[in-house]
Amino acid sequence: MQTQESSQASKQSSKTKETINPATGEVIKTYNLESKEQVKKKLDTAHSAFQTWSQKSLDERIKPIKKFGELLDEHKDEIAKLMTTEMGKPIQQGYQEIDLCKGIVDYSIKTAPDALADEERDLEEGRALVSYCPQGVIFSIQPWNFPFYQVIRYAIPNILAGNTTLLKHASCVWGCAEKIESLFKEAGLPEGVFTHLYASSDAIEDLYSAREIRGVTFTGSAGTGRKVAEKASKNLKKTVLELGGNDAYLVLEDADIELAAKASSLGRLINNGETCTSAKRFIVLSSVYDQFKEALKKEMQEAQLGNPMEKTTKVGPMARKDLLDKLDDQVQESLDKGATVVIGGNKDPRDGYYFQVTILENLKPGMPAYDDELFGPVASLIKVDSLEEAIEVANSSKFGLAGGVFSRDEDKAIEIAKNKLDTGQVNINGFVNARPQIPFGGVKDSGYGREHDRFSFHEFVNIKAIKIIKDQEL
Repeated sequence: MQTQESSQASKQSSKTKETINPATGEVIKTYNLESKEQVKKKLDTAHSAFQTWSQKSLDERIKPIKKFGELLDEHKDEIAKLMTTEMGKPIQQGYQEIDLCKGIVDYSIKTAPDALADEERDLEEGRALVSYCPQGVIFSIQPWNFPFYQVIRYAIPNILAGNTTLLKHASCVWGCAEKIESLFKEAGLPEGVFTHLYASSDAIEDLYSAREIRGVTFTGSAGTGRKVAEKASKNLKKTVLELGGNDAYLVLEDADIELAAKASSLGRLINNGETCTSAKRFIVLSSVYDQFKEALKKEMQEAQLGNPMEKTTKVGPMARKDLLDKLDDQVQESLDKGATVVIGGNKDPRDGYYFQVTILENLKPGMPAYDDELFGPVASLIKVDSLEEAIEVANSSKFGLAGGVFSRDEDKAIEIAKNKLDTGQVNINGFVNARPQIPFGGVKDSGYGREHDRFSFHEFVNIKAIKIIKDQEL
């Protein structure tokens, strides 16, 4: 295999993209980029498929989706290895991701009949129906960090609802995209219902104005999300945006410190710290700050950094070299501005794109570790003197995706979560990531719209009012 460095020397063609193993720097596979004309042809196929797929009964749509879920189980070993090879996820967490995807499939099949059923409404002149009707082709742009889950989360409910979809996946995980598409095909999903685009950003520009595209869903950074929303809105396309987060976890004076440290370490390091809903900022009451810092330090030091293919590894490499370099720049800038290191703080010297498990403290506004999303295994410790200050610091972020509260007083924690924290999701006394039955999404610069549960079915359907008039005086 070529290394990324030797590949750079030979200069990638502008018509190809390479996938790179982040644990070794080796090239995995080279893909030919599709032209605008090829993208348009795939759009035409997706639109044509919609004409047929949308007219099928829900029971008919469920059949290939159910088979797809079974295939996820059958190919679990292969998929987990593929994800780890392409983006560095510890392989045990790859298995967990496939279990989550299978859970989404099963839960969506279970809830679709109710979520998509017509609803009766009173009408003085007769009766009325609210009907959830498919709209057309949904265009999706998804990231690399959960290369199967991010796709399954949006695709399954939309396909069950009768829409078809075009996916532009992150180019560093095109092997995963290729596998997803092949599994849908093997499951019996008709051609054009789910299609991946092996295309550059330039080649997809015309999709935003295409009449056949009826909605756009994007997961990624706030900066790119703004651009996607702007392009879509200019053409009156609805968007769902799941963007970044700088999630604050409050450690109160009555917290179980050992529990808080264990959950915080898990929440910060899961998926190598490359999770939008990771616990990132730890806002700790001064009376328990030192105790929590030492407990968190112990937990994070015990997290094994290493080969993501080994089952004992807790933290693998960053997914790409540019991501590693960005994280290093953010940490070094924070240190230059006065932050201090508790543990870690640097790139790891081994081959691959590894960053040391890190804790920073003495943070203040203006530092990347305080203001921005650090997408990697870096925890930010912030000391406060009161609950009111903790809430103020948590809500001062431009992001509002998720957060958490550690307190033995559950009622107080629920009150804070419900009425004080300006986020779309809150964990209390633990860290739980996405679940099929729990709505997922954020506020502020973390985006808008909700996925999972019945909410995922309703984002891109036409909620149609049908009035059956029987007794009207004309």
